[in-house]
Amino acid sequence: MDRRALLKDRLERFARARRWTKYHTPKNLAMALVKEAAEVVELFQWLTPAQSVRPSGRLRARLADELADTYIYLTRLADAAGVDLDEAALAKMKRNERRFPVRRSRPHRRR
Repeated sequence: MDRRALLKDRLERFARARRWTKYHTPKNLAMALVKEAAEVVELFQWLTPAQSVRPSGRLRARLADELADTYIYLTRLADAAGVDLDEAALAKMKRNERRFPVRRSRPHRRR
């Protein structure tokens, strides 16, 4: 079993053991996902761009926790909605590659 399947199974068992599955509707999971994503944003809110590139050890630990929460809710939401995230992401990248071809991209020049 791959890591994503292990995670999905563990999350399902965790929710079921606590009788939370009735609350894990796509609507509720989407709302929780946004709340957790906002906590990620909050960590960077007052940092300079340079500080955000090299977060301190304490910030990195907090970021890892908030990203994990976001990932957990995203995984539960996709599962509840019957979406295979890997398949969806690969299909989206295929569309993005057609929509934004390399030959038409313009890198920013430094002055």
